[in-house]
Amino acid sequence: MDELRYDPLGGARPAGATFAMFDELRARHPMFRSTFGEGFWVLSRYDLILEALQDPVTFSNAAVSVLDPNPRYRWIPEMLDQPEHTVWRRLLRPLFSPAAVNAMSGKIRERCTAMVDDLAARGSCDFVTDFARRFPTTVFLELLGLPVEELGTFLAWEDAILHGGSSPDRLPKRLAAMREVTGYFAGVVAERRENPRDDLISTAVTWEIDGRPVPDEDLLDLCLLLFMAGLDTVTAQLSYAFWHLATHPGDRSRIAAEPGAILDAMEELMRAYSIVMPARKVTRDVDFHGCPMKAGDMLLIPLNQANRDPAVFPDADQVVLGRQRNRHMAFGVGIHRCLGGHLARAEMRIAMEEWHRVIPDYRVPDGAQPMEHADLLLGLDTLPLTWS
Repeated sequence: MDELRYDPLGGARPAGATFAMFDELRARHPMFRSTFGEGFWVLSRYDLILEALQDPVTFSNAAVSVLDPNPRYRWIPEMLDQPEHTVWRRLLRPLFSPAAVNAMSGKIRERCTAMVDDLAARGSCDFVTDFARRFPTTVFLELLGLPVEELGTFLAWEDAILHGGSSPDRLPKRLAAMREVTGYFAGVVAERRENPRDDLISTAVTWEIDGRPVPDEDLLDLCLLLFMAGLDTVTAQLSYAFWHLATHPGDRSRIAAEPGAILDAMEELMRAYSIVMPARKVTRDVDFHGCPMKAGDMLLIPLNQANRDPAVFPDADQVVLGRQRNRHMAFGVGIHRCLGGHLARAEMRIAMEEWHRVIPDYRVPDGAQPMEHADLLLGLDTLPLTWS
């Protein structure tokens, strides 16, 4: 089995560099073992990734970072295995169903339209800072009933938890930020018990499992996961989509001219630029297609490796608008498939519709270099755009 020193953090790179690097790794190694840190396995092919994600008994979600195999935290429901995971999914599913998302869509579009109209007159922006981080975050804050005025604090916590980079104090900073977030939510949970509102946290404090109220500790673990998912995933996915469109005038023109093409285009952009890099912990000694994995080993499963596999997707490294049979797994697969997928799709669709309605022609300024980061998710740090 091949071994190499692959750093999953890697530092700042030009936008798109991580996807190109993974494409090269897949061509040479269908799977390999990285000697970075304590060492971990990496899968590179669609079929292998699909098999691993569909086997939660062998590959546990108890640890979600290959660099932290024995975490001192538990994000609910992401870091739960069966049968506990099923109980929590059943509680949460109605809040993220297509019907629930459809009921929110009017307010989502209203907020998006206001932001785009405000930016349009400026003629330029940093898309990540000025739109991609603000838009989905306001949706999240409304869902949980949190004050928009505290956005700056929320984003600082998010950076420390999800974008720690490769500094030696990365894990202590992550843990410290998570303690601050859970401390904040402890106050919110206590307040909602006294004064319920029409929001997710007020609903969650009424839940029971096996006839007993959900402990506050579990509610805080849930809030922590929702906090991170709500503030980062759609931000990252939007940023890559608009980076592609800003640098591919033909695709951008088609989107602007044919709003009906946005749904298929959105799916193709999520396939080509899949951001999630899930990890799993091996529960038993197993020979996985020639990989002698031991109980306790960590496994990295970059979803872009599956979704850009040329054995499954012709011209896999290219965005092909109108691609047929686009069986991507940008939201994962199996029991841990992204619970917020319907909401994420709605936010992506509305953002692309409203932006291109008002700002159809935009580009990256000459000489500018958008940059990306890698950690639990891939994402852009910057995306300067300009338009007439």
